[in-house]
Amino acid sequence: MPLEPGDPAPQVSAPNQHGTQLTVAFDEPTVVYFYPADDTPGCTTEATEFTKEQGTYRDAGVSVYGVSADDVDSHAAFVERHDIGFDLLADPDGEIAAAFDVERRASGETERTTFVVVDGEVYAVYTDVTPKGHAREVLGDLLDDGMVDLE
Repeated sequence: MPLEPGDPAPQVSAPNQHGTQLTVAFDEPTVVYFYPADDTPGCTTEATEFTKEQGTYRDAGVSVYGVSADDVDSHAAFVERHDIGFDLLADPDGEIAAAFDVERRASGETERTTFVVVDGEVYAVYTDVTPKGHAREVLGDLLDDGMVDLE
C-alpha cells in the first residue's frame, strides 16, 4: 500500500538523466510520479503531457520528478527522444519505490502511482493512473484545492 496523505515524505536521492545525483528537498510543492518504463506508449504520453504543462507547474511553484526502474542511460535517451522538460530519477534497485511503498512487478517495473508532496508531507496519492490527461488533472486539483496558485 503506497504512502497516504499526511505521511511524511521520505528522503529521496538518485541520479537523474544526466547522471547528476539529486536530493529532492520537498521544500516546495512537488509531484513525484512513478511509471513502469521509458519509451512505452503510456509512459511517453504521461511524460510528454507533464512536459507540456511544465511552464504552468513552474508558474505555480511546483516541481515535477518522474521515477522508474530504468537506468540513467535509458532516461537520457528517453528525455532526448521526447524532449522531456523535467528530471527523471533512475531507481533500478527500487529504493525510491520502496520508500514510497509503491508496488513493483516481478519485472522490476513500478505501478503507475503519483504523489503530491506539500510542506514535507504527502498531500495526495493517485493510483490506477490513466496517463492521458493526468498532468492536467494533478495541477487542476492543486489549484482547485488552493494548495498553489498561478502568479
